[in-house]
Amino acid sequence: MNRRTTRTTRIASLAAIALAGSLALTGCNGDSADKSANAKTTEAADAKPQLAVTGAFIPEPAMDDMAGGFLTVKNSSTVADRLTSVTATGFAGKAEIHETKGGKMQQVKSFDIPANGTLDLKRGGNHIMFLEVKKKPKKGDSIPVELHFEKAGTVKVDMPVEAATHNPQQHH
Repeated sequence: MNRRTTRTTRIASLAAIALAGSLALTGCNGDSADKSANAKTTEAADAKPQLAVTGAFIPEPAMDDMAGGFLTVKNSSTVADRLTSVTATGFAGKAEIHETKGGKMQQVKSFDIPANGTLDLKRGGNHIMFLEVKKKPKKGDSIPVELHFEKAGTVKVDMPVEAATHNPQQHH
């Protein structure tokens, strides 16, 4: 081999080594960026909504075997959630969530609770329906209820029984 071929071979070898090193470093940085992005995505997926239940009550029912329930769920986080079911096993054989549309109520599978938003279950609108009530409650009683959320899990609430005509919207 002559000097020129040897020199060209060395330059090509050095260029190949430099390129391989550069790719290796880029690959490392890419992994770190991917891990960082994945960590942020995982954190967002693992984040739970911050829910607070207020204004819960059950009006003293007129019927012996069913009652309605009302409350507000405030979500103070950037993660939306969904109310998927309600249970009150000591009080009612069944509890359903109902929406009211066009003056008619119907059972629904869930209610959305938007990020930084609220879900209002109120008279004349969406509500909880307790069926197969075991003992008709009286004003002053408190009914333990479990609200089941898709992301936040179960939230226990004591729902006081108020007068049949109680309507907190009239007190604002």
